[in-house]
Amino acid sequence: MISLSNIKVSFETGSQSVVAVQDVSLHVDRGDVYGIVGYSGAGKSTLVRVINLLQRPTSGRVEVNGQDLLTLHPKELRAARKKIGMIFQHFNLMHSRTIYDNVDYPLKSSKLSKSERSKKVKDLLELVGLSDKMNAYPSQLSGGQKQRVAIARALANDPEILLCDEATSALDPKTTLSILELLKKLNQTLGLTIVIITHEMQVVKEICNKVAVMEDGRIVEQGDIVSIFSRPQVELTRDFINTATHIDQTLEKLRVHPSLLHMKNNDIFCKISYIGDRTSEPVISTLTARFRVTTNILFANVEILQQTPIGNLIVVMSGTASDLDEALRYLQSAQVAVEIIDSRHLQNSKVGDLA
Repeated sequence: MISLSNIKVSFETGSQSVVAVQDVSLHVDRGDVYGIVGYSGAGKSTLVRVINLLQRPTSGRVEVNGQDLLTLHPKELRAARKKIGMIFQHFNLMHSRTIYDNVDYPLKSSKLSKSERSKKVKDLLELVGLSDKMNAYPSQLSGGQKQRVAIARALANDPEILLCDEATSALDPKTTLSILELLKKLNQTLGLTIVIITHEMQVVKEICNKVAVMEDGRIVEQGDIVSIFSRPQVELTRDFINTATHIDQTLEKLRVHPSLLHMKNNDIFCKISYIGDRTSEPVISTLTARFRVTTNILFANVEILQQTPIGNLIVVMSGTASDLDEALRYLQSAQVAVEIIDSRHLQNSKVGDLA
């Protein structure tokens, strides 16, 4: 569906050349909800604009729907772009036009009759839940409603792909969830392929089936959402995931209130991660029954990602050195991931992989 190969984007600023995207390759399958996550300046917004050539790459290949967009003539490119909708952080609505006219605007160059256009606009506004707002103006709407208008407008030309550039960043958490639910509905009912640019792994967690993590213009990690969340390979990805699963907040509370740890000699302060069926197994009680290891649970969380449960615990394990060693070997043999947290450096929230 979307294939980017060895994409490089550089800008000339005076006598210097700034590389915004460096040697990026990724593939988005039809029907994916693909998240690209990174901090500000990572290059993710530049990369998403390469997909519809709002930003032409310095080098590389851009293939969408089997077409190499970089080889198309202007008329062909305009036709290809109609199949790629886009929504933005600040909605980009025309404030002097009604909601109806905002959604109708992309249809002005279509071959639809006036009545056909009218029906389409009304259908789109109903689809996004704004049938009663067609005669209102953007200034009369909430942020979430404005984004729904922007989504309806982006769907006017029946795109197969929807690009979302920080589309929920200006919204409160509750409204963000409602917009993500709408996007999920469009993906499932219309077969829409969606690419989401965000700096929040929470957004990725809610809706995406695949994710790429960007840093300094490069993709440092990519894969399906379950693999990334259960076995992140790089520190940046772990940082994003720890924030999305509230582990960072837990570590901060323990830093402020270290007495909550109650750690003694030989105690192990660690994060235990489960995936799939393991989340329903009595692993913790097994540690006590078989290995005489007691476990003080300080934090517990279970996420359901792509119908797969993923659990995380922050615990203090107590016992003799030999019992703790046996317990850790058991957890590893049971395919339960254990990460040791250095309690002496909680202020940095450092988590190190036991393995």
